[in-house]
Amino acid sequence: MDILHTITLALIQGLTEFLPISSSAHLILPFQILGWPDQGLAFDTAVHLGSLIAVVWYFRVELFNLISATLAYLVSGKPTQDSRLAINLFIGSLPIIPVGLLLKDVVEINLRSIAVIAITTIAFGLLLLLADMKGRQTRADTELTWRQALLIGFAQCFALVPGTSRSGVTMTAALFCGFNRESASRISFLLSIPAIAGAATLKTIDLVSSDLSVDWLTLALGCSLSAISAYVCIRLFLNVINQLGFLPFVIYRLVLGTALIALLL
Repeated sequence: MDILHTITLALIQGLTEFLPISSSAHLILPFQILGWPDQGLAFDTAVHLGSLIAVVWYFRVELFNLISATLAYLVSGKPTQDSRLAINLFIGSLPIIPVGLLLKDVVEINLRSIAVIAITTIAFGLLLLLADMKGRQTRADTELTWRQALLIGFAQCFALVPGTSRSGVTMTAALFCGFNRESASRISFLLSIPAIAGAATLKTIDLVSSDLSVDWLTLALGCSLSAISAYVCIRLFLNVINQLGFLPFVIYRLVLGTALIALLL
């Protein structure tokens, strides 16, 4: 890849990973529509690692508190609000593991077309709008129960299909569970940590076992730009989502999906 492709794709990954508009779809589209060369496994791994660094750094204090509370609970047997939240988030992260391993190849082979992306972009955008309009939005993220976490975790499995949006579908499920916009977003971002870490690990294993040559400078640039843009995106998103709502993202999805359908006609 040349420098323009590297910068563009890294920024796309960073800016779309945590917005409810599907990063995987936006990374596929330059290849499908513009004829850009496939970014390759190594670059894909690097930009996902950048997104992971961003979300871990943003939530570093919360993660430290959650881990500390969980360790204290294991020693004392006395649960706290933080230990309950940590355990429930762990429960919510479980469904994607078997589903991802079982369906990874099916998705890669059969569900990366423009038609699929167009349909899922529109359908899950409308579902997000419905959740934003009908959800009670009275719960805080600290009130997450294991049943709600499991439901959100199963919803996350739909994000294996490009165009669905991992952030979008988990926010949708959280809104339907009654969480307010910011709390739904925070739950989505925290659940993204094991999901992105797992995906990056699998990609790394595939990369190590392959014979691909690695351009370390390109990977470092992609990882850095993805991390910086993702961090800025998370910070801005959480600052405005309660006031802004999800309608602008739904409109974007509808416009994008319609444009993709027009390309197919």
